[in-house]
Amino acid sequence: MRPIQPGEFTTADLDAAPDDGPRYELVDGVLLVTYMSSETHQRAFGKLMYQLVSACPDHLEVLPGPLEFRAHERLALVPDLLVLPEHESTTRWVDAVVLAVEVVSPTTRTVDQVLKPVLYERAGVPAFWVLDPEAERLTVYELEDRRYVERAVVTGDEAFEARVPFPVRVVPGVLSR
Repeated sequence: MRPIQPGEFTTADLDAAPDDGPRYELVDGVLLVTYMSSETHQRAFGKLMYQLVSACPDHLEVLPGPLEFRAHERLALVPDLLVLPEHESTTRWVDAVVLAVEVVSPTTRTVDQVLKPVLYERAGVPAFWVLDPEAERLTVYELEDRRYVERAVVTGDEAFEARVPFPVRVVPGVLSR
């Protein structure tokens, strides 16, 4: 990689970076680096992915990170799960997402719960979910007039009946155990 000043990273720099394990994301040209997640995170991630894949209609597909969502050259995010229009691609990134899901882990809590909703909203992603497996909580945001509205916060054995991007029933407590 070339020498880069803080705030000057672009997606071209990500393309030149080695695929060496950490998750690299860009926010306004600033590089964020995160590492492996916890067992609790992986368990909840796997169960939610299975549920979403099982309910997903044919015109959409559910894919896990490290597939990147690139809104522009200074913003590249790696959600834990993405729902996107079905397509063929040979890149490690996409530019159209209908649902982004972040599964909170101790090292990503603030980024997932505070920063990511703002970034996905600005990028125009129709729906964004934050699953916190330790708190057994799912927070659901949906775009309305280019702003996120908090549609639901369900905990424990409460069920969320999603309509966007497709019908699926999610119980955060079940995903966390």
